[in-house]
Amino acid sequence: MQFGNLPVFTLAGVFILIAIRQVGPISIPLWLTMLLGALVVLFTGRIEPLAALRAINLDVMLFLFGMFVIGQGLDESGYLAHVSYRYFKRCRSRNALLAVIIAGAGLASAFLMNDTLAIIGTPVVLLLARKHAMSPKVLLLALAYAVTIGSAMSPIGNPQNLLIALNGGLNNPFLIFLRHLLLPTALNLYLAYLLLRRFFPDNFRESELSHSQEPIRNHELAVLSRLSLRIVVLLVAVRIVTSPFGLATEFRLTHIALAGSLPILVGSSRRWHILRSIDWHTLVFFAAMFVLMESVWLTGFFQGLLTGLDMNLASPGMILGISVVLSQFISNVPLVALYQPLAAGMGVSPEGLMALAAGSTIAGNLFILGAASNIIIIQNAEKKARETVTFFEFAKVGIPLTAMSVFVYWIFLRYV
Repeated sequence: MQFGNLPVFTLAGVFILIAIRQVGPISIPLWLTMLLGALVVLFTGRIEPLAALRAINLDVMLFLFGMFVIGQGLDESGYLAHVSYRYFKRCRSRNALLAVIIAGAGLASAFLMNDTLAIIGTPVVLLLARKHAMSPKVLLLALAYAVTIGSAMSPIGNPQNLLIALNGGLNNPFLIFLRHLLLPTALNLYLAYLLLRRFFPDNFRESELSHSQEPIRNHELAVLSRLSLRIVVLLVAVRIVTSPFGLATEFRLTHIALAGSLPILVGSSRRWHILRSIDWHTLVFFAAMFVLMESVWLTGFFQGLLTGLDMNLASPGMILGISVVLSQFISNVPLVALYQPLAAGMGVSPEGLMALAAGSTIAGNLFILGAASNIIIIQNAEKKARETVTFFEFAKVGIPLTAMSVFVYWIFLRYV
């Protein structure tokens, strides 16, 4: 029996299972669905065990581990809930609260990376939803869409942008990203705000919000967690400053996350409890995803599809469209890795590279699997509060939002 394209069909099956999340009376969690997909391609020989191990991106796994430790410390100590009061206390209506979440998460994700904001932001929006009698789904969606959109305008906002910045031959990546993508990204954040109000009108009835500050639950852990967060912010700032001089290449985000986690892992008396409590299921999800995506990559199916297109693959509009569609199937980082050699051969302009960055990033708002940050937010919410967002709830807003966002980026990259 020939299994040549089995990984492609397995990926399609994973998509379907994630969409329905239910087989008879059994509810299948996201991490288990992806793990089953990885096991299928592994046990059918579509990827060798050593190749599967090499496919797991250790940098990403260690980055997530470090940030999960920091996020767990911030949440468990009560410091995150305590300090969030000062940022949201001026929001007197649900409309204002939504706007501040979207604007704040969008801006912060451009410099702290979208996955970082997904980890830190999830417990905050769950707390805000509970305090102000709002649907957690609305604020979880707001966080997911905002961190995806906001990360598009910076070379360190997400892994695929970093890949473009390092390998795209850009003289000053920060300035180029901001010049081309700052304004359309701000407009797309506003569109996310409008669409969420349009699709969830019952959550935005007029009533004045009353804020209260949460107490610190563990002062020792709060001090260490605050130190961890400050280390991350400081090291990210150092990375931004050194990036134009080429000094940040070896100063990876993995190092930042692990350095930030050290005060908690070394200094806290609750270190073992925190290690047991971090979201291991999400780490399993990503390890399995790397294996499945690598097996899909090895089939050459999508590479052949892309190179066989009789179209102008160098135009910003075409790059945007292809990036959004193919990112759903082979993930955004492999898509960028595939497209960059083609782009170099075709002499793609800086505008084309920005279209690649914007398209592969904004693809995360189409479906749940489009961005790692979506998975982090949903699994974190399920773990902490038994709240979730279904595939169709996400897509209901995500499809029109992505379509409008792509149009906005196309207009700006072509005419502005």
